[in-house]
Parts: sequence; C-alpha cells; structure tokens
Amino acid sequence: MEGAWVHRILWLVVAVAFVVGMVIPDDPETEECPPRDTRVAAPYAVTGYWVMPRADRCVTQRMVEAIHTIGGDTLITFGPRFDTRPDPDFDACLVDGRPCAEVPGKRVRQVYTYATSEEFGPGMLRCPGLDRRIESRGRIFYRLSLAASCAEAVHDLVLVTTDGDGLGNLMREATAYGMTVFPGLPAAPQREGKPWEPDHAHTAALNAFTARVLADYRERFTGLSAFGGVYQSFELAVRARADKDPIVLLYAAQHAVVAAALPGKKIVVSPYIDARRGRGFPPSQVEEGLADLAGTRAGLPMAIAVQDGRGTGKVPVYGAHEAAAKVAPRLVPVVGDVSNAQAYYGSTSDYVEAAARRVPEGVELWVNVEGFEPSPATGECGRVDPLPLRGRTTKSRLDQQVMAAGRHAVKVISYGWDPFFTCQARYDTPSLADDIAAGWQQPIIVAAYRKELNGRPGILVEGHNLHGGTLRFGDVVVKQEWYGRERLESAWAPYVPSGAWTAITATNAAGHSSTSAYVIR
Repeated sequence: MEGAWVHRILWLVVAVAFVVGMVIPDDPETEECPPRDTRVAAPYAVTGYWVMPRADRCVTQRMVEAIHTIGGDTLITFGPRFDTRPDPDFDACLVDGRPCAEVPGKRVRQVYTYATSEEFGPGMLRCPGLDRRIESRGRIFYRLSLAASCAEAVHDLVLVTTDGDGLGNLMREATAYGMTVFPGLPAAPQREGKPWEPDHAHTAALNAFTARVLADYRERFTGLSAFGGVYQSFELAVRARADKDPIVLLYAAQHAVVAAALPGKKIVVSPYIDARRGRGFPPSQVEEGLADLAGTRAGLPMAIAVQDGRGTGKVPVYGAHEAAAKVAPRLVPVVGDVSNAQAYYGSTSDYVEAAARRVPEGVELWVNVEGFEPSPATGECGRVDPLPLRGRTTKSRLDQQVMAAGRHAVKVISYGWDPFFTCQARYDTPSLADDIAAGWQQPIIVAAYRKELNGRPGILVEGHNLHGGTLRFGDVVVKQEWYGRERLESAWAPYVPSGAWTAITATNAAGHSSTSAYVIR
C-alpha cells in the first residue's frame, strides 16, 4: 500500500481538479445537495475503503453514497504528516504582518507543520493571542502552542493549513448512511535518511499534538455515530521484529494517547507483507509480528488489516497447485519472468493463514486487498501522478484477492477508492466500481473442504453469493443440497474428488458464476 506522503499529494491533486472542474458555492453550509439514496444496491465482499476527505459537502455525499451502494460500511483516511521540515505552503500565513512562526515576546524553539483537510473546533485554541485561527491571503491556518503552560517563555509551535472541513463532512455523511469512519492519526516525523522509521526526537511533541487533535474529535464528533476510532498511519511490516523496534515503540506511545483520549474506540492498523525472496520475509514470521502489534493497543480494541501486497507486486495471488507456474504477467516487471516459487516465499493465502493461527484477544483480523496493479498498461487508467505509477485492476482479480483472504478475515477492506475504483479509461467506459456494481452477484468461494452430511461424502464451500444453483468440480456439475448463512455463506454438494487437484466454481440460483476457481487437493 502507498504511504501517507503519496496520499497528501493525491489530496492536493484532487483538490485542484475539483476547483478547476466545478463551481464551488460561496457558502457550502447552505448548499443544497441532491437527496440521499441510502439503499445498498450491490453489496460486494469488500466493505471498507481508504478515501480522501473533500472540502465540498456534495462531492463528499456522492463519494460516500457510491461506496455505500456497493456495500461499503467503513471509511478510512490517512493522517497528515506532523512534519519537522520547513514548508513553503506556510509562507502565506501572516499575523499582523509577521510570519505566523514569529511570536512577539516568546522564543520559538521548534516549528512543526501539518497540512490537513479539516477545521478544528474552538477547544484547540488554548492560549489567548498565541493559539489562533488565521485567515491569511485567502487561506485558513491555525497556530498552536505545544507548551505545557501558556505563560512559558519557550514554545514549540504547530502551524496547520487546511482546505476546509473535509473530515467533518465525511463524518456527517457517513453517519447519515450508517457507516463508520476511522480518521488517520497524525503521522510521525520520519528519520532523516531512514524515512521508514519515525524520528523519536519528536515523539513527545507528536503525542502532545495527537492528544489535542483527539480531544477536539471527542468534542466535535459527539453524537455522530460514524466516529468509530482512529487509523495508525505510520506503516510497518507484520514480521518478527527486534526488541525496542522504533516503529513498535511509536505505536505503543501514540496508542497510549488514544486510549487516554478515546476510551473504547478502535485502533485500525494495516501492516504490510512482502513475500519477495531476498527482500521480504517468509510467512513463519507473521505470527510473531501480529503479537508485537497487538501489544501496542493499550487496552483498546484493535483491527489488524494485513495488506495483501498484490497491488505493489510484493505478494502474489495463486493457489497451492500453482507454485511451479509462471508469475502473473503484471508481476513480471517486479520480480522477473520466473515461477511463483522462485520469486516468492508464498502467496497471500499463506500469509493470512499464518496471521490467523493466533489472533490475540481484543484483536480482529482484517485483510486489506490492494485495489490496483503495480504499473499501468497501455490504454488503462490509474494513477499517473505522483509516482510510482499504478494501474487499474479488474473485478475478477479483486475476486481472487477476496478468495485469498480466506475464511479467517473478519472484514475485507481496500486501498484505495480514488483513483483506482473511480477512474475510467474513457468517459464512456466503466470504472472498477461500475464493474463491481454490475457483477456483485457473482459467487466468490473463499474456502472448500471435504465434509460428510447425513453419512454422505461431499464438499462444503464457504464464501459469498452461493445460494442455490450448482457447484462445478472440474467438468462435473452437482446441484447444491444444503445452504447455510452465518458470517459467510456455506453450500454443500455430494461429490468425491478423483484427482490430485479439484477446481471448484459456483453458479447460484440467479445464474451468476464464479469468475475464478477455488482449487483443493
């Protein structure tokens, strides 16, 4: 999955696109948006998406409604970077003709910057005259002191710039549609020369600012059912880690702040896996990595949404019978024209199975399926800016990722809604979201195994949209004789496999068939 720095650039690109492409009303608070349609018309197996908050309320409504229509009930945002480096975006911030970073009568030791899409409430302004909401050169800024006392002579400042209350819009719209939002925690500063590690010289300041932001959320979002918790934006690999690992230490410190400010709320983390031989790690390390993450939850409920790695090409989606087969063509630029076993330690399903072996108490196992390709193909839409380039995937490949997530994933979510689910190669061609809406009834088998029913041997399959119809085992079609539904649907048919491997597809009562086969030994 892509980092928060990419998400910030995408937010800027999208903000400019919307300003150029549409008329923004002078007063968005009085803007009349179309009536909401809260129907779920095409409930797909993926039920959560990363999104970008939008300052325009009607744009937010359209986005939330589109996701809700295909069964989405969860929205996640990246947290902006709590940055230590100078940012030219803040040159426009002036107070009484002075740069906002200058405070008469006070010594400013450190200035942090934070570019966001939300408007804070008055509770963020604690020190009169020092903490301020500033309108300067047509933009909105905040200046906040992190000092323990307003009377102190030395202050660390945070300068915030915002394009509007995108997060507030998202919370209100998600509440109207019965959905849940996990806004991103402020992302930690990165070490110079090692951007994959947090700079712990600034952790105390980060925690102070995080506490302020979460207190503001607690006040502003009271009464909004959509506020489900927060997302930890700093990424790490879910593998065995050294003692006093810097990212685990960051998680523990920042999650303690969350527990104090938002008792009972859920923390979502989305660690990545990397199966590439020589660069990644084997599935055997996932169990220990999961335990390390769970140990940072500070008593709060936690969802660990393991990134499946298919979009970046770090992890393949293939069945156990395909270890000797060549890697998928879209993965060749990443690992070369070799077999799956030569390129990778294992497939997505191997890593999810390893994660599921010992899910700690208080933790849910989710899977984050990456809804994009490692690079775009000719004539294909996707992300062209910023780098790295990414391509649009297909609904059938997304089905395969859901299959690989298996029966252990409590929830399947995806990065990310824009542009990967919404882009079109041409104005008259469907987006990935359109393809999902058209094919949502196609069955997806996520597990299959031998099971006797009333003394008769057969095969039980689990998954989505299985009700009625038949199961195909290779060339043999057998009518379903039993169906059940709990968290997943189940269907059973009498059949005894005769070969080493058996490919299974389903056709449901509505006549829709699986886009890919599930293979068992």
